[in-house]
Amino acid sequence: QVQLVESGGGLVQAGGSLRLSCAASGVILSINAMGWYRQAPGKQRELVATITGRSITNYGDSVKGRFTISRDNAKNTVYLQMNSLKPEDTAVYYCNAAIAILGAPWGNDYWGQGTQVTVSS
Repeated sequence: QVQLVESGGGLVQAGGSLRLSCAASGVILSINAMGWYRQAPGKQRELVATITGRSITNYGDSVKGRFTISRDNAKNTVYLQMNSLKPEDTAVYYCNAAIAILGAPWGNDYWGQGTQVTVSS
């Protein structure tokens, strides 16, 4: 069974940086897209960043210019480099991936369990 495991969340002061990682494990044919979403208390889940195909990226307006998404295909891992963090970035960050497996070569969506990012002022 495919699983996504996030790491790198934690506490950081405003203006600081964190780097999140998400590794996909299991019998994987290919990963078409990976991305990050976040959920703050009392708010809807929102797009943070995605990387699709080989290198097409998309960012939410609130993080554009501060966050960078990247991937390591050999490790089935996606990263989110977060710089110039603000208190409003505080949220649970969830990894998402569209992954093709033997029984679903068209790809299914998978989600990680989430990792907490807290930015203090």
